[in-house]
Amino acid sequence: MGNHLTEMAPTASSFLPHFQALHVVVIGLDSAGKTSLLYRLKFKEFVQSVPTKGFNTEKIRVPLGGSRGITFQVWDVGGQEKLRPLWRSYTRRTDGLVFVVDAAEAERLEEAKVELHRISRASDNQGVPVLVLANKQEAPDALPLLKIRNRLSLERFQDHCWELRGCSALTGEGLPEALQSLWSLLKSRSCMCLQARAHGAERGD
Repeated sequence: MGNHLTEMAPTASSFLPHFQALHVVVIGLDSAGKTSLLYRLKFKEFVQSVPTKGFNTEKIRVPLGGSRGITFQVWDVGGQEKLRPLWRSYTRRTDGLVFVVDAAEAERLEEAKVELHRISRASDNQGVPVLVLANKQEAPDALPLLKIRNRLSLERFQDHCWELRGCSALTGEGLPEALQSLWSLLKSRSCMCLQARAHGAERGD
């Protein structure tokens, strides 16, 4: 737990059909609450955190009913402006991308939109599922999800499977549903990859 050296960014992705730990990267602007979300998922309680200067990483086990479950290897990367050029080192060949915004900071949503669309358009991230989390839903001035969707221009994500969810690192609200959404997005991508391989095999590719 805690900050680590940025050169330790992962370079390979887990394959979904093997049910190994899935590589998921959490990014977003500074102060959006990414690290607090990570620790809420890990420890089931709110943990006050300091700004991330490199990255944090934790394994999160998600129950899927009965004895089934899936493990996410979650990488939480600092969101300060000087660290954003490093995002691509962490998102390269990732299984899923989680972008966190502060639902109570309407004035920063335009900045968040620019960064979200920039990273999603990177060649290494084509087709990677994107879960957008509107954090801090407990705040009285949190924007409705429809307004956040419009401010982030999520309808332009034509090359990505995506979903927008509201949540709160402080209370835990919405996080179980967010994890299920992430799993559904990853499964959808896996099915598409398997179908593409099957079609390629039929063509002799």
